[in-house]
Amino acid sequence: MTTMRPKPIELSRRHALALGIAAAAGACEPSPPPPRRRGPTAAAVPPAAPLPWREVAFAKTAAYPAQRATLLPLPAAPLLVALHGRGEAGRGLAAGARGWRDDYQLGRAHRRLLHPPLTRDDFYGFVQAPRLAQMNASLAAVAYRGVTVVCPYTPIVRDRSVKGAQPFAAFVVGPLLARARQLAKAALGVRCGIDGVSMGGRLALLVGLSHASVFSFVGAMQPAIGVGEADALAALAARAVGQHGTQVRLLSSHGDPFLAAVRALSQALHKRAVPHQLVVTPGPHDYVYNRGPGAYEMLLWHERGLRGGRLPPPQ
Repeated sequence: MTTMRPKPIELSRRHALALGIAAAAGACEPSPPPPRRRGPTAAAVPPAAPLPWREVAFAKTAAYPAQRATLLPLPAAPLLVALHGRGEAGRGLAAGARGWRDDYQLGRAHRRLLHPPLTRDDFYGFVQAPRLAQMNASLAAVAYRGVTVVCPYTPIVRDRSVKGAQPFAAFVVGPLLARARQLAKAALGVRCGIDGVSMGGRLALLVGLSHASVFSFVGAMQPAIGVGEADALAALAARAVGQHGTQVRLLSSHGDPFLAAVRALSQALHKRAVPHQLVVTPGPHDYVYNRGPGAYEMLLWHERGLRGGRLPPPQ
């Protein structure tokens, strides 16, 4: 039976300029945490009780090196694995594991999603008016209830192949998910999501698509991929989608140095008739993007999908 394949929808640079939203050119990969430059500011978040972040250490074994992770547990909530970028990987296990919590301020985005409406300031200015309205309409229709997020230290993997990612993948789908589900009291049989930024976005694709029986939602934010890898990644995605119905979302920005490669991957997915979302927004490849569009797009897309709903693609 032939089914209609949804087309990925991209917000154009022309539309962004018409709305007066600036897109800043960013560095290739984040390094030590900001503030590194002047830029837009985010909306103030009302004081609240501290979020119940937990830190988890994993001892070195014959199969896995020593590891650490931070966990934001929400009882019985679906589970999302979030991978950080290369800058945090070079600062050690603890700094890497805390990347989404401290450097990317994921807890701030979680709190704002619990108390909509979102504003342009929440995105540090890097959002177009139609997309902001769409996200707020989704939040008004169905309240955001959150996801359990587990953020492991993401290693620098020199072997860029699918095979090269498998030692880290084995840790993620094995002890990491088992510990996260235990601490968050999550159901063992529930499939989960994986996402990441830059180097972590690349690994999210390799790990998630090669373990599609585990990950029903695979996202990648400004993934550090090359144009020449598009066909191989599209073939991997085609198998995951065909065998397990995996949902795929690519997120990039006008100031992302990997934008051309992300578009090439989207085109390769089109050629294989693989349904996916491509979202291109204003913004740089930098911490301010991770804290703004990156965090909100990631949390809301996975929460809607993993809880049985779906955030519509941007119009």
